[in-house]
Amino acid sequence: MTRPPKFTPPLGACDSHIHVYGDPAQFPSLPVHGREMEPHFLDGYIAVRDALGLSRTVIIQTPHYDTDNSSMLHSIASLGLENARGVAVTQPGVTEAELETLHAGGVRGLRFGIELARGMRPTHLETVAARIAPLGGHIQYRSTEQDLPELSERLSALPVDVVVDHIGSIPPKLGTDHTAFVALMRMLETGRFWVKLSAAYQLSKMGAPDYSDYRTFVRALVAAAPERMLWGTNWPHPKVDFMPDDADLLETLLDWADDEAMRYKVLVDNPARLYGFDAASET
Repeated sequence: MTRPPKFTPPLGACDSHIHVYGDPAQFPSLPVHGREMEPHFLDGYIAVRDALGLSRTVIIQTPHYDTDNSSMLHSIASLGLENARGVAVTQPGVTEAELETLHAGGVRGLRFGIELARGMRPTHLETVAARIAPLGGHIQYRSTEQDLPELSERLSALPVDVVVDHIGSIPPKLGTDHTAFVALMRMLETGRFWVKLSAAYQLSKMGAPDYSDYRTFVRALVAAAPERMLWGTNWPHPKVDFMPDDADLLETLLDWADDEAMRYKVLVDNPARLYGFDAASET
């Protein structure tokens, strides 16, 4: 059972990165690197969301469903468009009609990167970005410290905003002088990149509860572009053999965004602007 956090999130606070693994009879999934995912139903996440005091949710398509977005769309519909949005994965030949259907279902971005969408590769970035631009969509990129510097110029040239997953998946031991972190900071200078402050537990060596080796990284990112930082749990925490404390993950913001106004940006204003939530109402 998730414990309450040490601070009360503001009204309208958003968890900007979760996955849902539905009933396999209704939503069959695929193994990734030989690993099957056990079902993690939406009801389980709702209990976590409510314990943390959050209001809104962004559901991210998982590699285990490849380009079948039906589980994600079902979860968005169950939560309601006033409370939920999604980021999909598609084939590069996705039609305009399909994109419009996804948009109507609450999808506001398409995800690229490692382990994602057989057939969907970085070579398709420009084509797909041009097609989602009229809908106000964005690209969400699951990078590594190797490909982020290599792709930074191409990502910067896209006609849409780009969201970088999981603090760029840059191990904090590499330091702020590493080419990947330098590239990420330069990307933020363009005004069109966003960073998800999520999944620190995947690469942190210091670990819970505060993942202190990420402190310098994240505080530099927040200082550079507080209006384009997002936060997420990454529930149900795939690809790890332990279950992080979701309250610990939320409480990292007490250090990373250490005043109330900054946390309001990260949890409410920024996701409302990117995903199109009504910033004026509590959901």
